[in-house]
Amino acid sequence: MTAEAEVFYDFKGLQCPLPVLKTRKKLQDLSAGDRIRIETTDPLSPLDIAHFCQSEGHILLEQQNEGRVFHFLIQKG
Repeated sequence: MTAEAEVFYDFKGLQCPLPVLKTRKKLQDLSAGDRIRIETTDPLSPLDIAHFCQSEGHILLEQQNEGRVFHFLIQKG
């Protein structure tokens, strides 16, 4: 994919640790600079995704929540 690519995945309904594990797997298929947008409903996702990005060298560009749905935009490092 190019540095401008952005893909979306719906991980709503998955519980910890599946949102992080699936995000890691999807990011493996992308190139550095590509972006992935994900949605989750796991209440631990904000902490888990932020920690995952920090520890794996990815950039958490956006993090929002709408009720019980959490939205993340991650740029692959």
